[in-house]
Amino acid sequence: MLKKTSADLDSLRLLEERLRWLSAWTIHNANHLRPSPDGLKVGGHQASCASMTAIMAALYFHALGPNDKVAVKPHAGPVLHAIHYLLGSQSREQLENFRGFGGMQSYPSRTKDKIPVDFSTGSVGLGVAVTAFASLVQDYLLAHAMMPPEEAGRMVALMGDAELDEGNIYECLIEAYKHDIRNCWWIVDYNRQSLDATTAERMFSRFDEIFASCGWRVVTLKYGKPLEAAFAEQGGAALKRWIDECGNADYAALTYLGGGAWRERLLKDAPETKPVLDARDDEALAALMTNLGGHDMATLVEAFDSAQDDVPTLFIAYTIKGYGLPFAGHKDNHAGLMNPGQIATLREKMGIAEGEEWAPWAGLGGNAAEAVRALAENSRIARTKRERPWRQVDVPAVPVPTGEEQSTQAAFGRILLDLSRAGGGLADRIVTSSPDVTVSTNLGAWVNQRGLFRRQELADVFAAAKIPSAQKWGGHQAGQHIELGIAENNLFLMLAALGLAGDLFGTRLFPIGTVYDPFIARGLDALNYACYQDARFLLVATPSGVTLGPEGGAHQSINPPLIALGQPGLRHYEPAFVDELALLMEEAFRLIQAPDGESVYLRLTTRSIAQVERPDDSWKAGAVAGGYWLREPAPGAEAALVYSGALAPEALVAWEALKDDVPGLGLLAITSPDFLHRGWSESQRWRWKAPPRDGEGDRSPKANGGGGPSHAEALLAPLSPTAGLVTLLDGAPASLSWLGGVRGHRISPLGVERFGQTGTLGDLYREYRLDVNAIVEAAAELFLD
Repeated sequence: MLKKTSADLDSLRLLEERLRWLSAWTIHNANHLRPSPDGLKVGGHQASCASMTAIMAALYFHALGPNDKVAVKPHAGPVLHAIHYLLGSQSREQLENFRGFGGMQSYPSRTKDKIPVDFSTGSVGLGVAVTAFASLVQDYLLAHAMMPPEEAGRMVALMGDAELDEGNIYECLIEAYKHDIRNCWWIVDYNRQSLDATTAERMFSRFDEIFASCGWRVVTLKYGKPLEAAFAEQGGAALKRWIDECGNADYAALTYLGGGAWRERLLKDAPETKPVLDARDDEALAALMTNLGGHDMATLVEAFDSAQDDVPTLFIAYTIKGYGLPFAGHKDNHAGLMNPGQIATLREKMGIAEGEEWAPWAGLGGNAAEAVRALAENSRIARTKRERPWRQVDVPAVPVPTGEEQSTQAAFGRILLDLSRAGGGLADRIVTSSPDVTVSTNLGAWVNQRGLFRRQELADVFAAAKIPSAQKWGGHQAGQHIELGIAENNLFLMLAALGLAGDLFGTRLFPIGTVYDPFIARGLDALNYACYQDARFLLVATPSGVTLGPEGGAHQSINPPLIALGQPGLRHYEPAFVDELALLMEEAFRLIQAPDGESVYLRLTTRSIAQVERPDDSWKAGAVAGGYWLREPAPGAEAALVYSGALAPEALVAWEALKDDVPGLGLLAITSPDFLHRGWSESQRWRWKAPPRDGEGDRSPKANGGGGPSHAEALLAPLSPTAGLVTLLDGAPASLSWLGGVRGHRISPLGVERFGQTGTLGDLYREYRLDVNAIVEAAAELFLD
């Protein structure tokens, strides 16, 4: 960290001006200069960038070290790219192609931007909350000696004040307090304007209390140094009192109106301020009244320097939205764009010659340019993307639990227990987490073996008191389970942070999160956010469907298979049998650390079913690819039953009942509707388009090098073109009904499209047409038609 000198602060101020100009010019170029063949507004947020430039200059060119990680406010993305442009790690071509195909993204993106982006942002609030969970992951790695202490850093979130309306902020705050997180800064750009409104000021009188009660230090940066000096002048106390009592909307409007309006209003409301006003002309008065803490470099540097311990800290930095731009303070400036005349005026004001708009140090004199360049070059932040660590652990064969009748949920717990007992690199890098459903999702035995993770020792009070309990959970630094409260959003943010451990800290983990299947939807935004960043994890959702029986409709899932069908970066498997589960868990561990891998979602069940005997291992490749024939159809067969997951027993019984009446009847096991559909879609694309360039497209395998039949087409090829399919799934039937379009087969889809209710399996399967009679009737209907 540089020593504070007057020259350093001057250079930081000049760097801040460069960031304001380059971010504004980048957006202007995209909207006014670059050809627009479709005529659509490109957009961008010049005002939101301008309110952040001083904060980001102080951070990136002063406060941050090489191990610090930052989640940048979505609308300040152009400022981040401008920083890397000044550092030489971003190209002019990328800036010129802002929001264009292949150019810098609208909002910072880990996977799509060329510069190092620690956390993707865009869905507001999530980029803030994930930094707290990343702090917890860093503590986990330090406690397990998986990263050197000297490589530890601080997790920083830059947020707009409107993001504090997001509920996930407070869910995260509670969890962070439980786990005693540290080394985390949240910096609020308190410009007091959102998209539609001015921020309600009464809440900012409460944030101190909310955060302080959760163990955070709160640092409010309201006034800049010149404004604080003015408070010491004659009339200054009255000025301070007036500012503190002024509403946010009034302050914004007066900022837009300028010095004359400030003077008139102050003389009317607080005539005691006249000595302060008389000492300044209108321009100087406007500069004074907008000299807030979030724009004052000396204030920012001093605040960051004073928080160098590991206490989590909330900085509330008062700013002006659109600071330094012609629409500063205007209520419509959120998506406002400077017109050509306004940008030309700004360029002239900054001394930038026409044609030198992209020059990094344009408008600076020789000595000043040299000092600013030197300060930028000495910035300690990472300038290149960390190489992603792949295949760090050998994945052993996952053991298959024995037993004639088993449920996939119970078998999942036994598999983890067996892995724990066997030990080794995989078991030592597994980290489990659950939102208060650890026991009911069969993680209890794993936790008994591996313990809860706590930075401070947590005694098992019941065990110490010799009270019998199946759960023997002590908390300690060697623990490998992170227990969360009932907030699914936090689970997915936890999985996102754990799944990025390799990218952020150089050590890949194998995160496993368990959740009730219907409640995936409660954290869906965070799940999508995790996948968008290419975080790698295994999500185990159980129990699923109306098969849950007496638990009733509130706990019975319908649409998660459809969610998975449309979610990039997440492969859905729904095993029926325990040997399928073991195979697919092994595949999930492989995918977590494969360059072309992804996260995996297992949809499991509490239903105990009879296991099938296998004559050989030929089924395994098909199960991984999405499906295989449990009973092979005869060539040219006119019908097949198709099932997925818990309804395997009904499908088998129906097959036995129909096989004599329907010669050559096949029984097709679908282990992944999602992956099977992806392969089919991609094969269609490859037949008509050139293959995607490196780094583009999804990760599904290229069928026969591209353009050949997909696995779904190959599976259905033995059937007659006029064959009928009966599909069966304890979930939305559309998850499998698309199979009718692969080769034009007739289809009769069975599944659940209404909310469930309590009852026995027999009652529910009859009511929702999932029983053997329904399958037989659906097959008969196909032939009658």
